[in-house]
Amino acid sequence: MRAAWYEKVGDAKDVLQVGQIDDPTPDSNEVLISVKTSGINPSDVKIRAGARGELQFSRVIPHSDGAGTIIEVGKDVDPKRIGERVWIWNAAYGRPNGTCAELIALPEEQAIVMNDDIGFEAGACLGIPASTAYYGIFANGSVANKTLMITGGAGAVGFYGIQLAKWAGANVISTVSNEEKAKIAKDAGADLILNYKEDDVINSVLEYTKGDGVDRVLEVEFGGNIPINQNIVKPNGTIAAYASATVMEPTLPFYNLMFKGIKINTFLIYSISKETRKMVTDGISKALNENAISHLIASAFTLDRVIDAHHAVENNNNIGNIIINI
Repeated sequence: MRAAWYEKVGDAKDVLQVGQIDDPTPDSNEVLISVKTSGINPSDVKIRAGARGELQFSRVIPHSDGAGTIIEVGKDVDPKRIGERVWIWNAAYGRPNGTCAELIALPEEQAIVMNDDIGFEAGACLGIPASTAYYGIFANGSVANKTLMITGGAGAVGFYGIQLAKWAGANVISTVSNEEKAKIAKDAGADLILNYKEDDVINSVLEYTKGDGVDRVLEVEFGGNIPINQNIVKPNGTIAAYASATVMEPTLPFYNLMFKGIKINTFLIYSISKETRKMVTDGISKALNENAISHLIASAFTLDRVIDAHHAVENNNNIGNIIINI
């Protein structure tokens, strides 16, 4: 099969290779998938660059997200699964072989069925961006009739988060950095959109909520936004945070948070429990089947241009997900 891989960490142009390697074969509990699309996330390029340390394996096929069709199953898997169109999660998490290849074998529970009307490009965005949004929105219970703040509403996670929250009956406030991103957040369904570079976020949120504040925050910059969130989250509300790149070691206003009973839920979507994973995958499947979410594809590259695709993710100039068509 054709695949992209690397055998050492470093710049994409120095370490990524594309060529022919042996086809995988499924173990007893695995499915073999003909990969149609491979999704690239920031974590994928950070691992390849060495930001997570040295390689765990002698050779790594990158990317945890993807979508394709099951073409073979192991002896313990129902053969009726052959022919299913599926999206993939955690393909490259703790494993050497991710989705940036024509074929992948992985445990059958990591291949989630999707209907014929869901495109493979959309399927390549569900494993990390949509799953992160779903967990952050729903892990602390129903959001029906609640008010949420979703920071970075035009980002890959925030875009899904707005749509999922609205689908579930929430009122949504979102922050963005410019007019182009404001339009994307509006298209996703946000009720109030604030430019965090220009607007007084705290006063705007309190005015909009008549002084009550928000029930929950889906947070892309935990440390940088603590000064805001401690003032806008209701008593006993929750901050669900999946990143803190600008302020990586924040100082917390402990007593301000404690006296309001604010819960902090930091999470990594790769390592959620088996039970929680099922909640997430079932929920995403339901949202897809009810046409509750659309997908934002910034760029699609061919396998031969995987280096350019990695650089595009690193440059962070795209709005939406970047995928590889295999």
